[in-house]
Amino acid sequence: MGIRRPAIPTAVAAALIGSLGMPAVADTASAKDGATTVREDFDGDGYQDLAVAAPGAKVGGHAWAGYITISYGSAHGLDPARTTVITQDTPGVPGASGDNQVFGYAMISRDLDGDGLTDLAVVARDYRPENNVNGSVTVLWGRKTGLSGQGAVRIGAPANAQVGDDITAGDFDGDGHTDLFMGNGEDYDYHDVLYGPLGRDGVPAREQQVQVYSTDNSINSTAAGDFNGDGIEDLATFYVYENHAEGGKLWLGTKTGLSTVPQRLTSAAGTAVADFDRDGYADLATRIFPNGDTEGTEEDPGTVKIYYGSPSGPSQTRTQTLTQNTAGVPGVNEKGDQFGGRLHTGDANGDGYPDLAVGVPGEAIGSKAKAGAVVLLKGSKDGLTGKGAQAFHQDTTRVPGTAESGDVFGGSLRLLDMTGDGKADLTAGAPGENLGSVVNGGALWLLRGATPGVTASQSVAQNPTDIGAPAAKALFGQNLSSDNGPGVVIP
Repeated sequence: MGIRRPAIPTAVAAALIGSLGMPAVADTASAKDGATTVREDFDGDGYQDLAVAAPGAKVGGHAWAGYITISYGSAHGLDPARTTVITQDTPGVPGASGDNQVFGYAMISRDLDGDGLTDLAVVARDYRPENNVNGSVTVLWGRKTGLSGQGAVRIGAPANAQVGDDITAGDFDGDGHTDLFMGNGEDYDYHDVLYGPLGRDGVPAREQQVQVYSTDNSINSTAAGDFNGDGIEDLATFYVYENHAEGGKLWLGTKTGLSTVPQRLTSAAGTAVADFDRDGYADLATRIFPNGDTEGTEEDPGTVKIYYGSPSGPSQTRTQTLTQNTAGVPGVNEKGDQFGGRLHTGDANGDGYPDLAVGVPGEAIGSKAKAGAVVLLKGSKDGLTGKGAQAFHQDTTRVPGTAESGDVFGGSLRLLDMTGDGKADLTAGAPGENLGSVVNGGALWLLRGATPGVTASQSVAQNPTDIGAPAAKALFGQNLSSDNGPGVVIP
């Protein structure tokens, strides 16, 4: 057995969820056309849907129990009347709400059983003393009536396991079924790959163990995509130890599953994946650690670096670096902006080239510190550039609300076509948003995709009070489905 990494106590995980790195998971870039191939349609009506986490919420008297909401897409965008709240106390969901379980602190939206409907894998930090298991991954199955607790199942785990760490989805053997990579065992040197389809009993078609650790470090971020253009998705894992970035590893996908001998990659603080130039290779967008120091990200202006795909994977020579000082990019590099604090990809203007949404959660809006903003960088045949880049925040005309210190708008991100017009809409969370006297209740915004790019016209906002959900310190919008990026510190 390798080096044993003790489970993070749930109380510590809850207290630190705003600052601990969580795995970054992006939609998969198709090697054929560069468009996203993952649909997130839980009810099969043709509109993409969104799962939102409120990990800090008190549920049933339990602090930091957490809940999730499911918002269903429509031609009109977000609709509070069609938003469902699910907790661990929802009928059919295994287990029960408890202190420090942070239900939903990571989520994966993919078709896990191959029935054509999107399912939702929800990670929590509950503890089961009967077999000494820390953590759980609960699958909520897609249905024509939408997600509920009906038939929900926990993915099985052996005794003494730490479950759900670094959860990432991809098709790592190219068979057309979604596979899950995650911690799921007693030996912490290894993570499991659960190959799909996943049965309704939570049992995968087969499993593979991958030795992801060879030294006493930890994974801070992951990414999945077809980086070498062979039609099979690959997995990238990135590492830190104490306050040092320790590089990454590329595990190539093959017809038999993930390779067990990785290639070396440079470090990344957060990731997103898409084929920005449509050359047939998925590209890796990263936020870089300032000087390799993992403790410097909160005060860092922020830098995004793109590693373009190639026959050997993410290129170390064909790269691109973007900051707020790059020509065309709105704003100016300033201490603590955290440009790249969250990253996500999608085609916002419908031109066939994926774009990159860049969270700037530490951006000051006027005198309002850490109010937060989002920058949209546009894809093209030349890749990502600052040309035509856009910026949005709560003081942008037609965006509901008002920018306030500590909102951290852009603390979570998705580019997801919820209105069904072929253009990805920008969903942005502000988990630090105060709702009147309710501190850190959190809120979510939907800005529509349009031919010129994202537009604030017809934008809407949603918060816990709109849907009758617990609001006090809920951190609603701290995490969105398949947006499990590094945590943003809430002031």
